[in-house]
Amino acid sequence: MTILDLIVLLIIAGICGALGQAITGFTRGGCLVAIALGFIGALLGMWLARKLGLPELLPVQIGTTSFPVVWSIVGSALFVAIISLLTRRRP
Repeated sequence: MTILDLIVLLIIAGICGALGQAITGFTRGGCLVAIALGFIGALLGMWLARKLGLPELLPVQIGTTSFPVVWSIVGSALFVAIISLLTRRRP
């Protein structure tokens, strides 16, 4: 994986994480948090898809790495929803 592949992968993960935050309406942090949520969402989403026997939707091939865009968005939305339920709102 080249440095350009890594940058593209980080951008796609950031967009997926930001979309997951936008779907749930709960935002904590900025760009780095969105990138982390994109990667966590990809792991959570693909795990869930494999358990349910669902196919990999819209995979993006970056170098030798395949990044599942749809499952990353779904997984990050689920992860952000769980975080928002566990944390209490501050007045």
